Amino acid sequence: MPNLHPELIALGFIWFIVFLFSTTCHEAAHALAAKLGGDPTAFHGGQVTLNPIPHMQREPFGMILVPILSFLLTRGGWMMGWASAPYDPSWQRQHPRRAAWMSLAGPAANFTLMLLAGAAIRIGIAAGVFRAPASASFTNITEPVLAGGSSFASTFLSILFVLNLLLGTFNLIPVPPLDGSTGITVFMSEARALRYLDWLREFNFGFLGLAIAWVAFDKIFDIVFRLALNLLYPGMHYGH
Repeated sequence: MPNLHPELIALGFIWFIVFLFSTTCHEAAHALAAKLGGDPTAFHGGQVTLNPIPHMQREPFGMILVPILSFLLTRGGWMMGWASAPYDPSWQRQHPRRAAWMSLAGPAANFTLMLLAGAAIRIGIAAGVFRAPASASFTNITEPVLAGGSSFASTFLSILFVLNLLLGTFNLIPVPPLDGSTGITVFMSEARALRYLDWLREFNFGFLGLAIAWVAFDKIFDIVFRLALNLLYPGMHYGH
């Protein structure tokens, strides 16, 4: 366990605020898409909100304890956790395509936040406040031009960019229980989607699915991260 220096506490605070906001947006997007598609389960559970408290009350372990522990155990390297929004399985069977869009709404919210962070970074660069770092990391996607200037903003935007890229990419892996496993039914006929959903229910993947997703994610995220950096900073050639 690392010593709790003031710098680490400040960094942990930024990580936690970004994590809560990003995860809340993810689950609220699921809940809103379900409500629009005819399933009010999450809406009645208070999940259609950007207030993180209902989401934290539903998943206190995944939204409070695990994020803090993961941050401390990685010595401030990153933060992980989870949340969830309820839905009606019978609604999913009646409307598999609507349910697929509900599944994809969460990652879409994360990629939207990533794009907004990227836009804010580019605006900061145009204004002469930020610049591209010589070497990028999860907490240093951009840096202040002046030493000590706008360090909170640059760190906040860096984490917002990276964490939402991570959440969006990870959740799109088509392995249960991740969003991508049901999101892919948007490309299937209704009959095939129903057979596929029945197959998912018959075999409870649980931790096996998460283990497979983690192995796959470890192999692809470096590529995705470098691609995102080079799109944010054309001509910088990070990772080459």
